[in-house]
Amino acid sequence: MFRRRREESAGDAPAAGAMASNRYRMVEKLAAFGDDFFIENERGQRGFKVDGKAVRLRDTTIFRDAHGNELCKIQQRIARIKDSMEIEGPNGDRMALVQKAMITPLRDRFVAKVGDGPDLEIQGNILSHEYRIGNLAEISRKWFRVRASYGVEIAPGQNDVLILAITVCIDQLTSDVG
Repeated sequence: MFRRRREESAGDAPAAGAMASNRYRMVEKLAAFGDDFFIENERGQRGFKVDGKAVRLRDTTIFRDAHGNELCKIQQRIARIKDSMEIEGPNGDRMALVQKAMITPLRDRFVAKVGDGPDLEIQGNILSHEYRIGNLAEISRKWFRVRASYGVEIAPGQNDVLILAITVCIDQLTSDVG
């Protein structure tokens, strides 16, 4: 995905009938709970605000659009055998549950159990930010030359907020590692 997009010049439009993927810039080790940060699109414009809140027993992060409207909420699950985080829509409905896989011989592996869709396997070199979320998104630090940044490229027609929220969950679940 990234190779194709890098080869296109900034002024090129996608071929007729083709939809361009969406790309975002994330910050490595995004935020400890309680921190706020912005997710930028590939043009450097702020697209989403991630509002970190430390709330009572569960740490909570709220995704907001550019106008401050809540899009989803991430909460760390307490008293679970596996490390997991839940993503809820603004109405409290579960969008996904992101869990670390039990068996991880050489690399970290995660699964996102999507509320109304198939489970998404998350595989690759998670700690180096070189991995895929199913066939829906590619995460890579090669996209940006800025240190401590990485890119998220999402296939056309996907729920960008959900994919970005899954990426934040993975970053949080691995933040205590190495």
